[in-house]
This record gives sequence, C-alpha cells and structure tokens, in this order.
Amino acid sequence: MTREELKAAAIAMLDRAYCPYSHFPVGAALECDDGTVFTGCNVENAAYPAGLCAERNAIFHAVAEGYTRFRRIVVAGRGTDYCVPCGICRQVMREFAPDLEIICLNGGGEEQSFTLSQLLPHSFGPEHLS
Repeated sequence: MTREELKAAAIAMLDRAYCPYSHFPVGAALECDDGTVFTGCNVENAAYPAGLCAERNAIFHAVAEGYTRFRRIVVAGRGTDYCVPCGICRQVMREFAPDLEIICLNGGGEEQSFTLSQLLPHSFGPEHLS
C-alpha cells in the first residue's frame, strides 16, 4: 500500500469514530510488515476509561488476527494540530514495534512523521522483564 493510500484509509476511519463526549474523532491505519493493513477508530464510553483509542483499536485488531510485526501507522484527526498518539498508545506500539514509523495528520491532511523512539525515548519493553 502506498503512503497516500494508507493516509486515506486512516482519514476514512474518522467518520466511523464514536466520540459523543470529546467530539474528537481519530482514525488510524496500521501497516504490517507483509503489507496487510488494519484500521481503527476511537470508541468512547460514558464510563470514560472504558473507551479505546484508534491506534490501539487497529493494533489489537491486528494482534487478534495473528499479526504482531508492524511497519508504520497513520493517525488522523480533524484538528489544526497533528494528531499524535497518547502515552498508552505509544507504550502499546512499543510492545510490538520499537522501530515503528508514526505518521500524524492534521485536519488539512498535512503530515508530520516520527519514529517511535522519538515519541517514547528510553522506553520500557518486554526485554526488561527477563
């Protein structure tokens, strides 16, 4: 999948977001090492901690289907600033893809790219548990 197609997949998920409380839709498109793509959107709940971010939605869907090796993820929002992953999402990304490329989009479709190590320096991973 091209970079533009991956961005379009994330943007398309904005319309599927369930965000009646924050009114802040987020869409994500995760590309696995073999090119398979999983999408996600944020899903909120009246009991706030019960919601799920778009990034983790896509990652957990991929894991549930047997995929654990990821190349890049696009995170799209409708705001004026770039939509960057929250801390919990960054930690989940680290579990599976310490070298993940993260492409963050704003509402105008402009992008800013990061590596996971830029967004989560000195991270904690599975190797720290041995």
